[in-house]
Amino acid sequence: MKKDTQYDLNIARLADKTHHFAFELDRAFFEQFDQELIPDGNIHADVTLIKTDRLLTLDFDLHGTVRQICDRSLDEYDQQVDAHEQLLVRFGDQNLELDDNVLQITPDTQTLPLAQHLFDYIGLALPMKKLHPRFQDEPDDNPDADAKLIFTTRQEGDDDDDSDDTDPRWNALRNLN
Repeated sequence: MKKDTQYDLNIARLADKTHHFAFELDRAFFEQFDQELIPDGNIHADVTLIKTDRLLTLDFDLHGTVRQICDRSLDEYDQQVDAHEQLLVRFGDQNLELDDNVLQITPDTQTLPLAQHLFDYIGLALPMKKLHPRFQDEPDDNPDADAKLIFTTRQEGDDDDDSDDTDPRWNALRNLN
């Protein structure tokens, strides 16, 4: 990842109160990361920071679209992103990541970089199955639905319990219950 200070918050100069920040995340933002998950996008990020003497609470509201490739047709499409995440930053003896959404920083830390957090929250808001909007109204594969059988190893007349080529020892084992 290239270092871009545009997405860093200077927390040393902030007073103990609520602060609001807005970021526009476009192609230049996504090109900072060495990845192929999100090639392009247009996301508006509102960040609300509540600073106290012992804790920073950051609320992220992300809205917009990102460019995705359909898993089924390999066509590009714009995926809607609406996400709300929270990051807690507490002050301690050393810089640590305590949990997915909990960080610990030293009290003399001057800036808090947000770029990686913004990217991660956008990635988490994307669906696992990326489908072009023309495929999203189709029903999912339902195991209870009537499906066409493509291949089976059983013969037409075969029955599970009355097979002649079954080893008789298996029949004895079935009767144990």
